[in-house]
Amino acid sequence: MSGHSKWAQIKRQKGANDAKRGAMFTKLAREIQVAAREGGGDPDMNFRLRLAIQKARDNNMPAENIKRSIERATGGGGGEQLQEITYEGYGPGGAAILVQALTDNRNRTVSDVRSAFTRGGGSLGESGSVAWLFEPRGLIVVNPGDRDPDEIALTAIDAGAEDVKTEDGTVEIYTQPNALERVREALLAQNVAVEHAEQTYLPSTTIELNDEQATQVLKLIERLEDLDDVQRVFSNVEFSDAVLAGVG
Repeated sequence: MSGHSKWAQIKRQKGANDAKRGAMFTKLAREIQVAAREGGGDPDMNFRLRLAIQKARDNNMPAENIKRSIERATGGGGGEQLQEITYEGYGPGGAAILVQALTDNRNRTVSDVRSAFTRGGGSLGESGSVAWLFEPRGLIVVNPGDRDPDEIALTAIDAGAEDVKTEDGTVEIYTQPNALERVREALLAQNVAVEHAEQTYLPSTTIELNDEQATQVLKLIERLEDLDDVQRVFSNVEFSDAVLAGVG
């Protein structure tokens, strides 16, 4: 999973410097709105909202924007009527790709997603075509600093984590979706600096492509992520360091 995780890290680093901050804030606001609409506007009682707010803060979204997004969702009208939709498709080399979107216009979104797949050398699939290859998981990313990574791993495992990986000075902790909050709180209680926590999808098995195909898949993923309605994209490709260096 190292290639998958490194690509996610590259995206976060690029997001801090890209000129696409406005589009990023729009996507973050939508995630906050959906979380608040589903579970209420109190982050202490709504873990999904708490994660969405933390992600917005990590990306330097102004507090006023966060507050406005929550009010828009809980104020009884005025907000977008957003739907959560998952699209499935194939990329170059047979890569499986899962696309999560939030939209107020299904026809527009499916047209944009289909076009992105086609232009990227892939194809939009039917519902269920690739989703079975992915499993929902919680992901917590920790920068250990001066802490012993093994100590952090033991804390996470004792709290219910399934797997812990340490690479390039970063500790990645994987949990079942319903254990994410418990593990995150256990780490915070030990003063472990949690850089990032989210619900994600991991491929049950990965595939390795040649560098040309893998690069094409990365470009397709970027094309999909650039769509206004797309929140996150997942693939089952194990990207090599050489390919990631070319897009970093």
